[in-house]
Amino acid sequence: MVGQADGESGASGAALSRDDEALRALAPALAERLASLGIPTRTLQHEPVFTVDESQDLHRAILGAHTKNLFLKDKKSRLFLVVAEHSTAVDLKGLHTRIGAQGRLSFGSPEQMRERLGVEPGSVTAFGIVNDGEGAVTLVLDERLLQHDILNCHPLTNRGTTSIARDHLLALFASVRHDPLVVRLEADTAELASGQTS
Repeated sequence: MVGQADGESGASGAALSRDDEALRALAPALAERLASLGIPTRTLQHEPVFTVDESQDLHRAILGAHTKNLFLKDKKSRLFLVVAEHSTAVDLKGLHTRIGAQGRLSFGSPEQMRERLGVEPGSVTAFGIVNDGEGAVTLVLDERLLQHDILNCHPLTNRGTTSIARDHLLALFASVRHDPLVVRLEADTAELASGQTS
């Protein structure tokens, strides 16, 4: 069940804060990095969720756009973290052409996920990019996601959801030298009909 962080009047109505106690409890290093940048957040602790379907109750309880994340690799073993708006139907067949990957994409291994993003399977998140100190992962953002003012991501664990302003999330990416590639991830009807995505 969804729980509340201490001091919050409700998940949908609480303001972002520079003293996000729930985030400090779940991901202290991430909380410290955000605090050092002066970035306010709001984190809601909850039972672990592993899929978009499992998180539907959270989507109703927490304002803003919710994300889904794919950790992918191409045939040259280049790694990509794809962060999409939760309802975007990502065109996996044609995604490699949109993001400059070599050949079709497959999922990165749990070992790569732990090494590069510092997360376990089921907890992939945009925040994981802060752990890619070597710049081995290309960050890809869904253009639909950037239409929202508030974005919601796991705080390096699927036991919480952290709300952050879009511009502040982009500032966090810049602080760790990861300029995102912003692309349209969903194929349109004309492309599907013409077969251009394959």
